[in-house]
Amino acid sequence: MVTDDPAPEGLDQEAFREVYAVHYPALVRLAYLTTGSLAAAEDVAQEAFIEWFRRGDQVREPVPFLRRAVVSRCTSWVRRRRLERRHATASRELSAETTPDAQVVRAALRKLSPRQRAAVFMRFYLDLPEAQIAAALGCRPGTVKSLLHRALTAIKEDLDVV
Repeated sequence: MVTDDPAPEGLDQEAFREVYAVHYPALVRLAYLTTGSLAAAEDVAQEAFIEWFRRGDQVREPVPFLRRAVVSRCTSWVRRRRLERRHATASRELSAETTPDAQVVRAALRKLSPRQRAAVFMRFYLDLPEAQIAAALGCRPGTVKSLLHRALTAIKEDLDVV
């Protein structure tokens, strides 16, 4: 994380490097014990240091600040994972309840790019006009037409529909 970027006003880069070298391993361990994931723990610790770096001299006590930032980010990380698991479970239950035809259509939709899936969903599920889909996707209506055409062609090929 040690950076050569110019430090914000009032932040001593040498002090930053020293705190990083001394406290980074302990903050990663703290995050790991909370999240259970080494990758997430390293990300959380890095994000805490980035936040301190950005705030510059606004942080008077960096180590307590970093600990609070790590704990807060870990709490958010754990909440997101619980929510993801809950949605994954609901999705599996929903797929188990659907007909084989519906499962085949869902599999075909999963093969589309995220933009194509979004365009198909907004057009055929939300019944939005191309102009509103274009606004939501940040593109032109002609691009929406192209996305929909390619998506429907791919779905037809997957489903062997002529």
